[in-house]
Amino acid sequence: MNDTPAYGAATLPPGIRCRFLAGVNGLDMHLLEAGFETPGRPCVVLLHGFPELAYSWRKIMPALAEAGYHVVAPDQRGYGRTTGWDGDYDGDVASFGFLNLVKDTLGLVAALGYESVAAIVGHDFGSPVAAFCALIRPDVFPAVALMSAPFAGPPALSVGGAGDSVADAVADGDIHAALAALERPRKHYQWYYATRAANADMRDCPQGIHDFLRAYYHHKSADWPGNRPFPLAAWTAGELARMPTYYIMDRDRTMAETVAAEMPDPGQIAACAWLTEDELAVYTAEFARTGFQGGLQWYRCQTSGHLNANLAVFSGRTIDVPACFIAGAADWGPYQRPGSLEAMAEGACTAMRDVHLLPGAGHWVQQEQAAAVCERLLAFLRELD
Repeated sequence: MNDTPAYGAATLPPGIRCRFLAGVNGLDMHLLEAGFETPGRPCVVLLHGFPELAYSWRKIMPALAEAGYHVVAPDQRGYGRTTGWDGDYDGDVASFGFLNLVKDTLGLVAALGYESVAAIVGHDFGSPVAAFCALIRPDVFPAVALMSAPFAGPPALSVGGAGDSVADAVADGDIHAALAALERPRKHYQWYYATRAANADMRDCPQGIHDFLRAYYHHKSADWPGNRPFPLAAWTAGELARMPTYYIMDRDRTMAETVAAEMPDPGQIAACAWLTEDELAVYTAEFARTGFQGGLQWYRCQTSGHLNANLAVFSGRTIDVPACFIAGAADWGPYQRPGSLEAMAEGACTAMRDVHLLPGAGHWVQQEQAAAVCERLLAFLRELD
């Protein structure tokens, strides 16, 4: 049984509690919830990304609960106070594949006593998990809101190949060699995150986890003036290198070294209302305790074709339930895989209602512009009603 203590009352906004659910697909799952006082409410499930936690939804949950929903946000497999996952680099990496992450979410819904939810919402790496939930089990997840990471559809079924779209595209184009051969040698962050060294690079970085996370969140937010994204023409080294270094890194730098160069000054930190030092300290404490390997296992599945090859059985299948997409206008996430935003809106989601790019937000949209995100989510949910 999970013996990690619950958050103290001062950590969470009023109306949000945390608790543990045992036996959820082999996990003791830690979750935050709001609107739990009234039985029978429709449920909305919120899935976080990397390097985040259920806590990332703290600014969204009260408004959804006030609108009449039971709002649930778990620490996903590999994160926070959820236990039962294998954090060993040489351990059970396959358990972090998308199908098992969908199974985690199905298990959560069942453990809460629901046959279906009102909607599932996913941000960053939580976005494709939410997408596959809606694609595979539309009876349980009859609406989906995707945030920051577009869903271009399941991988194509490859004759004689693994069928993983991203890994196959990289292999076919030899993108890694091309990035390394640039005049300024580069590497792709997702494949760096799949290396054995990545966890220690961040967990044991010279500046410490707190300053690492502060710089990382700042670098990918609208507060960093260099975030002025635009569509890329193709999956080529020259085009990818137009993105900031948190995506296309200098070849010989770690992620901790990469973001250290963009560390905000004390005045900028004090002015950061969307992530105060006390709020950041929650992330710091959790990742100091767990390290980052649990989240990095997801990247290893994403970048290794065989670990997600089973997704090819859904080749050609679309998300046909109502969908919407929300991202920050200063977020490179919608553009990091050229053409995915268009593929999502024009084919992968056949009932796409709206695509919102919110001013004043970068990658951490539900924290940077919480009120605007709540407004868009509630409008989407009301349409469903």
